[in-house]
Amino acid sequence: MAIEISEKTIKHEFIEKINQLSAQDISMCFQCGTCGGACPMSARMATLPRKIMRMLQLGMEERILELETGWECASCHACTVNCPRGIDLARVMEAVRLLVLRKNINKIEPSRLPAAAVRELPQIALVSGFRKLTS
Repeated sequence: MAIEISEKTIKHEFIEKINQLSAQDISMCFQCGTCGGACPMSARMATLPRKIMRMLQLGMEERILELETGWECASCHACTVNCPRGIDLARVMEAVRLLVLRKNINKIEPSRLPAAAVRELPQIALVSGFRKLTS
């Protein structure tokens, strides 16, 4: 099923939000694929970073916010270091996560974690996960 994109369907305000939150110009990306090639998490991603960038450029807000790629990003900055255009893709993924969290959609509910898991996990991992995955 092909998705029809026209100037009317592009959500420019969403694109601007991403640009502002990430302090990046996503229009600079030309989908070369270097980011996905450098990403240690790309094997787990159903949608690779270059496709995410294209969808962001097209303002596909609903589709982007449904995807798990932003949450699978390890924020290791391998994509940023290797990007020939100098785009900090990790910051773009962080902006995507922030937009989801601003809608009060948590990716993890701390109160639902089993007590045994909480006791076993390193506290720093819990705090880091809560910062990234909860609003």
